[in-house]
Amino acid sequence: MDILDDILDTLDLKGVLYFRTDFSSPWSVQVPVLEGAARFHLVVHGECCVTLPDNKRVTLQAGDLILIPYGQTHSLSDVPVTQPPSLETVLQDNGYDGQGVLVIGEGDPDASTRMVCGHLSFRNRADHAILRHMQDYVLITSATRAKNPLLDDILRLVSRQMLAEKSGLSSSIRRLSEAMFIELIRIAIEDEDQPYSSLLLKGFHDPYISQALTLMHQDPATSWSVSSLAKEVGMSRSSFADRFAQTMGQGPMSYLSDWRLQKALSLLEDGKLSIKEVAAKTGYHSGAAFTRAFVGKFGDTPSAYRRASH
Repeated sequence: MDILDDILDTLDLKGVLYFRTDFSSPWSVQVPVLEGAARFHLVVHGECCVTLPDNKRVTLQAGDLILIPYGQTHSLSDVPVTQPPSLETVLQDNGYDGQGVLVIGEGDPDASTRMVCGHLSFRNRADHAILRHMQDYVLITSATRAKNPLLDDILRLVSRQMLAEKSGLSSSIRRLSEAMFIELIRIAIEDEDQPYSSLLLKGFHDPYISQALTLMHQDPATSWSVSSLAKEVGMSRSSFADRFAQTMGQGPMSYLSDWRLQKALSLLEDGKLSIKEVAAKTGYHSGAAFTRAFVGKFGDTPSAYRRASH
């Protein structure tokens, strides 16, 4: 079983909004907060100064990509500025109606910076250790791309598609952007030497903890305990519990409880199973126990969540 696929499928990773920009100096824009989103900016031509909330600045060169999780506000500009106009103002000034690809300054021979920008979203209330422990930003440079040909191919395709005038553009870009995000995380899991590998938890590298994660993801309905998981991976109970907490940032039962409820969100939105069946598939022996856990975590009953999601 591919744990990463299971995690991102359950959290409902989706590409939502994409546009390309042609900016001519001087230019700047303040991107607002967007809860539950991971924004990205890929520079196709020129340079871009990204200013984060702590006033940390990152300069992107052609071919560089920055991923900004947590939906945090940030600004984009040709040079550092103190009061950039809001994204809403820029969109209004350019007559963007929310449909299709946003183009600013298309055809301007003096355009100094061309970018592909967009964001990825997750299900409402999506939560996982991977998301909680990401860095404030992830920077992918040309050097990083050179070491990871699949990621480089994806980014090249994103650039080509965004600069093309073809039907079905938005749909293909959405899928490519989702693939980009998955590949970023996969590389970080597999290669600790990557400059952004710290965005992931050490448990995915650990042979014992990764085996325990596979067991929990393969069958979350099993009545796992710290002892049973430790036995399956060949460790003592105390050593396993300590190692799991050190590498994943939470204990094994806490992780399992959180994951079961994330699976429950997905099944409730799908709408094919009854509340009782969802409870059984996510490891709860009764609908009442499931409801208590669900309300304790999210504040709503499973039935109320299902109604609100449809």
